[in-house]
Parts: sequence; C-alpha cells; structure tokens
Amino acid sequence: MEFQIIENERLGEKYYRLHHKSGLVINVFPKEGYNSTYAVIGTNFGSVNNHFISNGKEMTVPDGTAHYLEHKLFESEEGDAFSQYAKTGAMANAYTSFEKTCYLFSCTEHFRESLEILLDLIQSPYFTPETVAKEQGIIGQEIKMYDDSADWRVMMNLYQAMYHNNPINTDIAGDVESIAKITPEILYECYNAYYNLNNMVLSVAGNVSPYEVLEIADSKLKDSPPIDTQSIFPDEPYEVKEKYVEQRLPVAVPMFCLGFKEKAENEMPSIKEIVCTDILLEAFAGEGSELYRELLDKKLINSTFGADYLAGRGYRAVMFEGETHSPSEAAEAICEGVRKLKETGISREDFEIARRSLYGRAVSGFDSLSATANQLIDSEFLGKTIFDQIEMIANVTFEDVCERLKHQLDPENISLSVIKGIDE
Repeated sequence: MEFQIIENERLGEKYYRLHHKSGLVINVFPKEGYNSTYAVIGTNFGSVNNHFISNGKEMTVPDGTAHYLEHKLFESEEGDAFSQYAKTGAMANAYTSFEKTCYLFSCTEHFRESLEILLDLIQSPYFTPETVAKEQGIIGQEIKMYDDSADWRVMMNLYQAMYHNNPINTDIAGDVESIAKITPEILYECYNAYYNLNNMVLSVAGNVSPYEVLEIADSKLKDSPPIDTQSIFPDEPYEVKEKYVEQRLPVAVPMFCLGFKEKAENEMPSIKEIVCTDILLEAFAGEGSELYRELLDKKLINSTFGADYLAGRGYRAVMFEGETHSPSEAAEAICEGVRKLKETGISREDFEIARRSLYGRAVSGFDSLSATANQLIDSEFLGKTIFDQIEMIANVTFEDVCERLKHQLDPENISLSVIKGIDE
C-alpha cells in the first residue's frame, strides 16, 4: 500500500492519504516545527442517524443513542481507556455531533502507545446490561447541564421551532426518557452498522510520519468487510413549524437566535454552497458590514452577535444570534436588512472584502493541529480534499454568490428563539 500525496501549490502544503486494506481511510498531515501531535478517528454516525437499514434490517433507535455509544466505547473488559491515556500522558476526548462521532487525543510523546489505545478503543465494543445501566445517571446529569445552558437552549429551541420532522430538532444526548430505552443490543446494532472501518476516517496532524502511522495501523487494524448501511430521513416541509419560542433561564442579558429556513435535500451540502453562504454572511452581517454597524448603533446587539450556516442531511438554515435587550426589535431589524439585501444584492467591493477575509481565516486554520485534523475528517466525509475549500474560496465569483442569495434568506420563513431572564 502506498500513500497518495495531496499537495496544494497555493499554500505550499501537503498531506498523505491511504485507503488501508482494513477499509479505514487514513490521512496524515505532517507539520514541521511542531512538538505535539493530534489524532482523531471519526464515523459517519451522529444523532440524526436514528433510523436506518443495515444489511436489510430496518431499525429506529432511541434519541441519544449515538452519544450514548460514544460514552460506552471508552470501556472494555480490560478497563477504561482514559486510565490508559493517563499512563501515556495524552489528553483524550470524544464528541458526538448531529452528523458524526469522533474520538481524539493530543500528545507530545508516546504517540505510538496513544494511537494503539485509540485503534483498540474503536474496535473493542463491550456492552453489558450492568455497564449500560450505570451510564444512564452520568448521561442524565450531562443532559441536565445542557438543559440549564442558555447558549445551548437558545439554539436547540430554534431547531425545534423550525423543523417538523428532521431529527435535527432533537437534542444530541436525547432526554432522560429516551436513554432509559437504550440496551446493549441496540448499541451493538448501531456499532455494527456504523463503526465498520469502511465508514470511518483516521486523521493525524503534527509531529508525525505517515509511515509511522501506517506501521501502527498495520499492527492494530482488523480487516472489516464493507457493510451496507443506509440512513433514512423523513420528509421535511419548507415552512417553519413555529414562528416564536421563548424560555426563561437565569441570564443577565436576553439572548436570541433567528433562523431563516431553506429548502434542503437529504444529502450533505456542497463546498460551493457553504463557501458562497459564508461569503454572503460575512458581507451582509460581518463586523465591517452596514447591518452590523446599524444594529450596534441602535444598541440592538453587542460583541456576541454573529451569523452562521446550519447545513446537513435534510436541513439548511442561516442563523443570526447574540445578546440583546430587545430580541424582537433586533430580529425585525435583521429581517428589514434581508429585504433590502434581496432588492439590492451585495456590492462587488463587499464581495471581495468578504472573500479575502474568509480566505485569510481558512489559511490560518492550518496553523491549528486540531482544526486541520478535524477538517480532514469533514472533507473526507464530503468526498473532498482539505484543500478544496481553499480553492473554492480563491475561485468563487461574485455571480456565484448572487445566485446563492436567490435561494436563501426568505424573511417570511423564519423562527425566533429567545431566552429571557427569570425575573423579566
């Protein structure tokens, strides 16, 4: 097996890619001058994948199963993986998002031993009724923590207001009732369906050689015959479910999240779609924009204000969020700005300023080992290289962004989520 060398002349950077005989895709991004190494392995299994067909068997699993499985995979018959990492000095963690689950570590020494722990971890599921039941209390506390987090609730309340059927409207960790339904059998079914090495990617960045990674992979990875797993997503109406949702939590300043729902297919967004949207949002609502200055002058926002693009299988939405003493006024001002934008569009000058700003942030991202390795995972799941986004930003046109605007920011299809203080 030979690595494919993927280079980008514009950046003077390169990384190594290999489809290992086990089925696992391996990406290695050596970084000269770095003392540490960051490794992450991910599977295309997140909280939205709660309904699927695997090898002809259809299953619907309880909300929160992907996150629960993430927790339980750290345990084995030999003990807890965190205790093994403590011996190597590596900092280990894991996370579950809507679309994927990832396990990671960073280290300055004992890389081989740490990577061996990681590869053992994802290949050695160990679930019993006792160990699964024990985790319910731990995850229950985590769920309560997020229920009390204003930052999380203002966002999840928005998703629940916008979406009728898509599982994006459900908390990643589920709730106390749903996790109580999770059994060892369910965890094994999900593990066998999605933790097949052909559905996973390993990315390593930093002070490392690709051939060192390959040597460890050869010694640890078991051959994994491909398995046919297809996620199933419900149809989702274009219209939002609710226009307004409000919750009261102990916050000093009210928070808002305004979402503009879009039409979406049950597939991941293209890099062009993401880049055009990011440029559009930078030009329209970035710190140098007319809208940002107007909202700031009227004291409708503060430095927490920002815009983001939510995009995945069956869901697309542009979101504006921040702190404000007047959530409804801030939302109306943004909608009025959108109406004006729809009429006049963005200027070529604003497009170019926004494009260059986005390009600079993308380039600086390569200075971060964690950002580089995680971007390698995301790019692989999109069927692209890590350099495709940079090239898209460099080559996207003013006309491309104007065309994208036609399909976004419908001011009549919005939801507003607000968190107010308990005593207001």
